[in-house]
Amino acid sequence: MGRKLLLEHINVPGINTLAVYREKGGYRAVEKALKSMSPEDVVEEVKKSGLRGRGGAGFPTGMKWSFLAKPEGVPRYLVCNGDESEPGTFKDRYLMTYIPHALIEGMIVSSYALGANTSYIYIRGEMMPQIRIMEKAIEEAKAAGYLGKNILGTGYDLEIYVQPGGGAYICGEETALLESLEGKRGNPRIKPPFPAVAGLYNCPTVVNNVESIAATVPIVNDGGEEYAKIGIERSTGTKLISASGNLVKPGVYEIEMGLPVEEFIYSDEYCGGIANGKRLKAVVAGGSSVPILPANLITHTINGNPRLMTYESLADGGFVSGTAMGSGGFIAFDEDQCIVRNTYNYTRFYRHESCGQCSPCREGTGWMEKILYKIEHGHGSMEDVDLLWEIQRKIEGNTICPLGDAAAWPVAAAIRHFRDEFEWHILHPQEAQQRNYGLAHYADPLVPVTE
Repeated sequence: MGRKLLLEHINVPGINTLAVYREKGGYRAVEKALKSMSPEDVVEEVKKSGLRGRGGAGFPTGMKWSFLAKPEGVPRYLVCNGDESEPGTFKDRYLMTYIPHALIEGMIVSSYALGANTSYIYIRGEMMPQIRIMEKAIEEAKAAGYLGKNILGTGYDLEIYVQPGGGAYICGEETALLESLEGKRGNPRIKPPFPAVAGLYNCPTVVNNVESIAATVPIVNDGGEEYAKIGIERSTGTKLISASGNLVKPGVYEIEMGLPVEEFIYSDEYCGGIANGKRLKAVVAGGSSVPILPANLITHTINGNPRLMTYESLADGGFVSGTAMGSGGFIAFDEDQCIVRNTYNYTRFYRHESCGQCSPCREGTGWMEKILYKIEHGHGSMEDVDLLWEIQRKIEGNTICPLGDAAAWPVAAAIRHFRDEFEWHILHPQEAQQRNYGLAHYADPLVPVTE
């Protein structure tokens, strides 16, 4: 049984209330940090922990904090990114719904470490229940003396506000989120300057994911070195995984970094295998923007080693034979699923969510959608596959923000690993309307690559 740091008390009745949360040890980290640690001490513990951003990029959190500019007389801000608009990802929503005070406690500790006296939780506009839950939790924390003026008599002041977003995927990008928070259209900013220097209201700002901020609580309570003992290599601690698709037991799981992917999919402790007795065909491991892998490459690396749930192992082989941890949106596809249709659906999403600021993304996503529509509906040609490949190459790396990459990578990976399925759609257009390509060779054992 893996260790649980964030979801240990998830099934305790009333854990969403401050009273029960405190009974289970809640707000100890606030007491410890504010009364016996300096802000620099908290930053140092987060550095020691090896915590990496849980929103997708995986950048070391403590290092990100240390970049924050500290000019005299200028306010600093902590902004929590609760937009969670990556398809296949729902663990932050789960955390805010059932243990809202874990996020509030993390916000207080993190704001203290950064010297922020005003902080914001930016939540996707469609998540109105979670917005109300977080607002209620803030009221409870304030009434108990954990927010407001002179918290716990330490002289530290903090106010936290919840800000609903407009329901735009682009606002998951930190600078677009800041633009939206300022009341503007959510277009990404050109960097530099980075938010750590000129962020919210042109002041030094740190933007962190919900899970990243909540993880600071066990780090402060137990120490960064203890947290770093969990996991392997540079993937330390635990990670929340949103598991969905054709699984026996979809849901949100907290895993110790280093868990074998095969165990996560098939063990009864986690997903319980593929639903309805089917076989696994493919997996998107970290939300829709990371490369999809066939069954044989998601369970093992190209060299035949077991693939692990870590940043390093999932990325083993680069994008040629690997993928990325991303946001932890783990989507499983069984043998009856159509990769072409799935890729088309993703591309429709990215075309719709493009802010239109960069022409490669604005034009390229629409072009890819039209071509994939043709292939999926029986009107494609072999040249279309090569054209798709060229378009995604022209988008990747040529936009202000990563949405262009997010749109390009699923198409590239689908063609790279499932090209024969695209070609079958094109060569058998009528048959492709009646049935799917099936499992084919996608689960065949790999022949290890030798030097």
